[in-house]
Amino acid sequence: MTGPHDSGPGAARSGSVRALWRLVEAYHALVYYAPERPEVYTALGLKGGWMGYFATRSAALGAVPADVVTACFYGFAPRMVERALPAAWQFTTPEQATAARLTVFDRAVRRHLGARVDDPVIPQLADRLTAVVGELSPAGAPLFAAHRSLPRPTQPHLALFWATTALRELRGDAHVAALRVAGLGPVESNLLMAALGLVPADQRAYRGWTEDEWAAAGAALVARGWLAEDGTVTASGQRERTTVEERTDAMSTHAWAGLEPGECAAIVADLASVVEPIVTAGGVPYPNGMGMAPADEIAVLG
Repeated sequence: MTGPHDSGPGAARSGSVRALWRLVEAYHALVYYAPERPEVYTALGLKGGWMGYFATRSAALGAVPADVVTACFYGFAPRMVERALPAAWQFTTPEQATAARLTVFDRAVRRHLGARVDDPVIPQLADRLTAVVGELSPAGAPLFAAHRSLPRPTQPHLALFWATTALRELRGDAHVAALRVAGLGPVESNLLMAALGLVPADQRAYRGWTEDEWAAAGAALVARGWLAEDGTVTASGQRERTTVEERTDAMSTHAWAGLEPGECAAIVADLASVVEPIVTAGGVPYPNGMGMAPADEIAVLG
């Protein structure tokens, strides 16, 4: 892990890679918070925000059973997914849900970027990241594979969304694997993030877990020495959570292996210039259920 006094090419590349993941996540995440969602998703017959979320994010997998989506998304209570799927497919199709998701993102990003949506840097970024996506193996990364298999949109800002979505899901697939290695189940992983202050205070309800399930997960983490009796994270718990992130990085950093250090830094600078007006305008709130970095931390990456 890069320390505060590390320097040199290795440390610089490590910093660029961390910045890239945060920027990829931020550009993609706009689709989850856009106020355009209710109108677009309701027009398909999707009922409520969560049905729209589960249907449009899982649409790349096809009309699969709720259990498959629960397994891939990992952090949600099964009952929460089951309220949305497969019922959503009575009203629409995966293809229509995918198209609706692009419509939401298109409207939202145009609202935030205005004329900058036609900035030449956006097609350049889309081409760079498309090349990265195309070179990666889908082995062991089901959500990445599903989203990569979708047609790449022709409009550059939507092509960039397609690429950042695939890459975001690649890291997400790795993160699920890292959580499982650590023995952190869906409830425990959410509770630990809440205890660290990385997610909103209502994360339990936001992910569909009952108070009893939440309490049982807390007791399990206390027994492991990761939480103190008062619910605060212990030094051991902080170390273990850091290890989860390091394992996630180790399993996903190969995405950028084909980039030269200078190219990696250039992508960070260009992508930061696109993401900054989105996050500083509140397009992605903080804290958020994904534990994504705050806006001021992202906005200075360029």
